[in-house]
Amino acid sequence: MKFKHILYLIGFAALALATYAGTRLEKAAASLPPSGGERIIAGLDAPVSIEFDALGIPRVLASNRDDAMRTLGYLHARDRLFQMDLMRRKAGGRLAEIFGDKALGLDRDQRFYQFEPAAGGILAALTPTQRRTLEAYAAGVNARMAERNAPAPEMLALGYAPEQWRAEDSLLVGLGMFQTLNGHLQEERMFSVMEASLPAEVLAFLTPDVDAYTSVLTGGAGSRRPAQPVPASALAELLDSARPMQLGARVDSDALVAGSNNWAVAGSKTRDGRAIVANDMHLSLGVPNVWYRAELRYGGAVMSGLSLPGLPLLIAGSNGRVAWGFTNVDADVLDLVKLELHAAEPGRYRTPDGWEALRPHTETIRIKGGDDAKLTLQTSRWGPVMADPLLGQPVALRWTALDSGGVDLGLLDMDGAFDLDSAIGVMNRAGGPPQNVVLADTEGHIAWTLTGRFPLRRGFDGSASRSWADGGAAWTGFLAPEQLPRVVDPPAGFLATANNRTLGSDYPFTIGHNYSNSYRAYRIGERLKDAHSLAETELFKLQLDTRSEFFDFYRDLVLELTATTDEAALADARRAAQAWNGLMEADSRGAALLVRFRRDLARSVFSRLLARCNQADPQFVYAWREAETPLRALIAARAPETVPDRNGSWTAFLTDVLRQSASALREESGAADLAELPWGKINRVEVRHPFSKNAPFLSALLDMPPVEAAGCGGNCVRVVTPDHGASERLVVSPGHHAEGILHMPTGQSGHPLSPHYRDQQAAWASGQPLPFEPGPALDSLELKPGPIASP
Repeated sequence: MKFKHILYLIGFAALALATYAGTRLEKAAASLPPSGGERIIAGLDAPVSIEFDALGIPRVLASNRDDAMRTLGYLHARDRLFQMDLMRRKAGGRLAEIFGDKALGLDRDQRFYQFEPAAGGILAALTPTQRRTLEAYAAGVNARMAERNAPAPEMLALGYAPEQWRAEDSLLVGLGMFQTLNGHLQEERMFSVMEASLPAEVLAFLTPDVDAYTSVLTGGAGSRRPAQPVPASALAELLDSARPMQLGARVDSDALVAGSNNWAVAGSKTRDGRAIVANDMHLSLGVPNVWYRAELRYGGAVMSGLSLPGLPLLIAGSNGRVAWGFTNVDADVLDLVKLELHAAEPGRYRTPDGWEALRPHTETIRIKGGDDAKLTLQTSRWGPVMADPLLGQPVALRWTALDSGGVDLGLLDMDGAFDLDSAIGVMNRAGGPPQNVVLADTEGHIAWTLTGRFPLRRGFDGSASRSWADGGAAWTGFLAPEQLPRVVDPPAGFLATANNRTLGSDYPFTIGHNYSNSYRAYRIGERLKDAHSLAETELFKLQLDTRSEFFDFYRDLVLELTATTDEAALADARRAAQAWNGLMEADSRGAALLVRFRRDLARSVFSRLLARCNQADPQFVYAWREAETPLRALIAARAPETVPDRNGSWTAFLTDVLRQSASALREESGAADLAELPWGKINRVEVRHPFSKNAPFLSALLDMPPVEAAGCGGNCVRVVTPDHGASERLVVSPGHHAEGILHMPTGQSGHPLSPHYRDQQAAWASGQPLPFEPGPALDSLELKPGPIASP
């Protein structure tokens, strides 16, 4: 479940938050951090100076890394404490402690991942240096909490005070982000159900890893899951068998996951030989924004960019010598291991070493205003036993996120990466969510590689659930850093990724299966391949590009289907298709119909074909991100025996879907003429505080102003949907920070009464650049060392 939706389920949040507008408003204002002055912070080695610019972005001047990270913890807690507390509670399954029994189901589901013991194991496995930095950060958070201000407004409204911050809490925040980026159990469940329910040729047809825009970086042109011919006979049998079934399968026609764009341009393509990185990371949009901007100066390093409240890391940005940015790999780093239970003793399961007992333990979920709830969890040698069986069989979760060696703070070492080779080494050694990383250095060089841990599998490729009981299927370790792929200074002069498949089948290891469509990477490449004399401003403009050749296919299909019609509804659809300018701008006419038609068509085509999967598992959802390939193949072939409704021709079927799409869009939008309906009226972005849905009268205080936005949900470079999109846009050349660009939604502060709660929103919404580095200091704060209190 998306994090921003969690609190929408808390029905009493409206009553709690009404205190903003009532008797506690004065206390809420008192919780704003005071400006200027001096603070005593125990444990600092030396004084630290903090300068704040007009947007509240801090520049930290410290003597060493641990002092800088202690200060970052202080600043995160100063501006984002409730967000941090919520993230650790969500990851650990402790929301009911502050929201009551409405959050109990969410906590139950989360406890099965057993993140709390995983965080403890990860902490114990960290190097002493990383552990010391984590403890310094936690001490900075606690130093801010110890100051005698009122609690954060949300805490005041909900009537609780936060607990002390632990090193483990930072790891919980990191595990929560790992879960957002890569914890997609439903993908293996989906493939496993399809494998069990469908003929092999249909499975292969419906799960390719190629599309019309495939853009690999290395490993050859081959594919592990190439496009297949339409298996007409097998599909016809599936459609015939689906006739008596009342329900088809659910289809996620967009299959949006956390994603991003990144690219690096070499000095050979820029105006003065500098290399430049551009990065926009796509996540659920909410208030406050997920990222916190900061510049940290210490020990000769200038670490500037984006941090994640709760973690002592610079996630993306530049250290002055090397710049970097990430996109999600859509990698497969988890497996659902089928457990073969003993028939007479169901608490035991078969392993390669014989029968072994599951390890049960009971956890207590504390509930505000109610009795505690007890939950019994079980653990196998491969990982926690999950709540839901798969095809009637219990499964355990083997996931790199739960491995004590799978997560670390290796990214800290980017402060000492002063050239491309050392930066690649840092990235290849670091643990965490699997990511594409592009890099640029001060000599004009660029590179792409992967970061994170990737399992070495024996006996299977990880796409479907298997039993590991006989030892034939297993993980045998992780890929070594030197085994990870990399490309340095390609002849094209640029490298680009957008959650697409970047590796050909000549690369000897399977990294993933279910990759995003390659259109964004293709479009970026098309714009860059003939470009010269580039600067940061041109790359920022590319981040805002809304051309979508992807939807040309659907425009042409609508024009074909309506070429000879006199029917008013279809004539309206034709005019809309003719009106489209090929862009997904807010004022683009016709785009709304093409997006709706494509969505409805995918659902109508695949739902009946996959009815058997729904019968095998009522929770089944088809969410293959390269579903466009089989969809277009079916439409192109139009084999009579594969008509989804089995009642006529493909042309009649397609026309009927178009008719329904146009009718539904007119009804929902209120548009009398679809050719006059602007895309922005449909793509209306509301960046909201998670509580405001239950307290709409507080929307003006808590939410960002609605925006009729340019962009789309993954089929143009500018990714923006009503609740998902670019959580930042960064363009920077190392050594040239003053010319860099960085903007993000909302603002630095999570406090709705702060001047920095929404002061970056307008630039993000309108596509205007903001400076990458902090501007001139308008305020300052001095932190002085103090004694560490005795335990």
